[in-house]
Formats: sequence, C-alpha cells, structure tokens
Amino acid sequence: MDILVDGYNVIKNNMMFHALEIKNLANARDLLIRQLKNRYRHSEHRIIVVFDGDGKREQVYHEDHIRIIFSQHGETADAVIVRLATQARQAGRRVEMYSDDAEICENVQQQGGSTRTTGLLTQQLTRGPHDMVTRVMHRQAMRKMYGIDPMYKGDDEEEITPHPGKKQGKKKSRRRR
Repeated sequence: MDILVDGYNVIKNNMMFHALEIKNLANARDLLIRQLKNRYRHSEHRIIVVFDGDGKREQVYHEDHIRIIFSQHGETADAVIVRLATQARQAGRRVEMYSDDAEICENVQQQGGSTRTTGLLTQQLTRGPHDMVTRVMHRQAMRKMYGIDPMYKGDDEEEITPHPGKKQGKKKSRRRR
C-alpha cells in the first residue's frame, strides 16, 4: 500500500505543526517527516510526503523509508499526489492519502484510493506504540471489571505489626572476622 501525505496541508491544518511553522517552516517539515519515520518505521507500506516546490525539476529525497517529493515550479503538490495515486493503482497497489483539501480527496477517490483527514494522521503520529496502547486498554478494562480504584495508593492501609508473641531482637551478622 502507498500512503500519500499532502505535507503542507498537514502542517497548516494541525496546531502542533502550525505553531512551529510560524517560527520556521523547515522545522515544521522536519518534525512531520521525523514523526512519519517513527510511526511507520516497521511498516511495509510505501510512505510518500509531497510538498509544493519551486525548482526547475521535481526533487525526490529519501530519509530512511520515507520518500519526500518537492514538486517542480508550476506543478502543485496536489497534481503530484494524483499522479502518484494513478501510478500506484495501475501497478495494483492500494492508496491511502491524508489531506483536508476536498479537491485532491475527490481526485484520489476517483483513482480508487481512500482518503483520510490530516487530524487522523496527527492523532496516529502522537499516540503511543500499539503494544503499549493495548496494555493500557487491558489494564483499564480489568480495573473496571474488578472495581479497582486507580486512584488508590495503598497508603491508607494500617501498618502490619509483627505478632506480639514473637521476639524481635537484633540479628547477628554471619560475616566471619
């Protein structure tokens, strides 16, 4: 499956990236790419992030397993994404695209791809690893099932005192001198 990301659309529509974009757009791009690398590092999917560029030719970079494309001058990132979706579908691969732009979503759906919102992508990027989320959910279900109060700290218990009939004396050291 090919996962296509409309890079600047994600950055502009989500507060986490947008706050960084105001200071420095390159840092916002780097953060998005870093988070995509972390989220999909063990995935067999092809991850492609497309940004609007202004070079004479389309520029393609690879960072680990993330393909980063800057469109050429006069071509929008949206057009590149539609082209990539068409190529992937012709090659028999499924396409999943993340953008809030209605026009590009419609074009990708016409090519047979599925579309998701940038909010969903951001939610996926910021959640914990799957195994940790599964453990937390299980623990919460068990607490609910058995009526365990998660706020209970155990400090309210009385201290366990030794049995009154037993002698409490000093223990001798077994160390030889």
